[in-house]
Amino acid sequence: MNTTVWLSQVQSLVSLGFISLFLVLELGLVWALLLFKIANHFTQGNAWMLAYRFWVRVYALAAIVGLAACVPLLIQVGSLWPGLLDRIGDVSGPLLAAAILTTFVVKSCFTGAMLFAQRGLSDLAHTGVVLMVALGTTLAVFWALSLFGWMQTPAGVGFLNGKYYVTSWYEVVFNPSAGWLLLLALSVSGMTVAFLMLGVTARKAASLPADDSARHTFRTGIVTGLLSVLVFAVAIAGYGRLVTEHQPAKAAATSAYWQSNTPADLPLIGWPDERESRTRGEVSWPEAGTRWLGHDNAGNPLGLDRFSGMHPPVALTFWSFRLTVIVSVLMVIAACGGMWCMRRKYIEHGDMPAGWRHMFSGLTMLGWLATVALVCHVLAGLAPFVVNQTVTFLEVAASVKPMHLVFGIAAHLVVYAVLLAGFFHLLRHGMQYGVVPVARRRGRA
Repeated sequence: MNTTVWLSQVQSLVSLGFISLFLVLELGLVWALLLFKIANHFTQGNAWMLAYRFWVRVYALAAIVGLAACVPLLIQVGSLWPGLLDRIGDVSGPLLAAAILTTFVVKSCFTGAMLFAQRGLSDLAHTGVVLMVALGTTLAVFWALSLFGWMQTPAGVGFLNGKYYVTSWYEVVFNPSAGWLLLLALSVSGMTVAFLMLGVTARKAASLPADDSARHTFRTGIVTGLLSVLVFAVAIAGYGRLVTEHQPAKAAATSAYWQSNTPADLPLIGWPDERESRTRGEVSWPEAGTRWLGHDNAGNPLGLDRFSGMHPPVALTFWSFRLTVIVSVLMVIAACGGMWCMRRKYIEHGDMPAGWRHMFSGLTMLGWLATVALVCHVLAGLAPFVVNQTVTFLEVAASVKPMHLVFGIAAHLVVYAVLLAGFFHLLRHGMQYGVVPVARRRGRA
């Protein structure tokens, strides 16, 4: 592979992976905040409001970091892939404009009211503002996923002189991948927020007695985690069937299926070796992989040998999918353990065993691991194409010296590491001291 193209892909994947961490956190938290507000309407006391006040600050921090991280990615589109917009500008331009307009006009305006105007609004009106923020956040994510989905499964377009033009905006926006990608994003965001809530509650329980807001948060995390994993299982199954139909090369790489018309076993674990076209240390489920592979007109499964080297990196595609599944299984086990803790009323009595506290604390960011793995699978599985089966990365890549790209990747990693460290520091500060109101000092600007 061309070194420049490979390094450019790495830099773009690093940026997209970092942005996705805070987008899923933001998307999940805003719906959790709406749930807290609605529950506060129908219960006495202020326990749900205390939970809202803590988590709205985490949401604000995630929204700021996520918004700031989008800027380098937009710059990379022009600097690393200058030929891309020339090829797909008629499709990507309006969708990107819709995402930016939704983010800066609809979502941001209501976010300001949600964060700073609560005292000036009635409780019902403020709940309506939170609802608008949730809808605006979801809509902004949908526009972006619609574009990425269209790149996976182009629809509603024509292709002339190497450029796409739109024939049906409805088919472009609601392309075959858009719905499944949105469902995956919503379920992963629910999983991320659920385990963040469980981890934060467990860490706080180690030093402070649990109050009603912590109990509500813990129960919300358990229920949200279980429901999100179930929805994720449905979404990943639907997405897998879509891949077999529209992206048979990705399906073959995910299953490490090397030779067509051979028994289609489903490898559970192993290490794909592209040089020798075999999977080392393979542990397989015999004849279970047929339904997850693409088929030719005669009904025979398509292997990687049918794509003449124009297939995604097998090891990355193979293991990113399995890592996603492994994390999901761990979440199910942990959520079931949380249900057991609820039945024993550990969180109510404030005597959660240290082993359970350590487990939930260690799994706090498990949702982020699933997010990164899923992003790697969706994007890396599209390679070497940037638009499925038509436009390749090599065709739209800029001519940049590899050493410049190496320095760029290193700089991005350093900045992202600093931002992550700052995020965790502020989160730990909030866990330690809670929500501390800040009063303006008189006589000071």
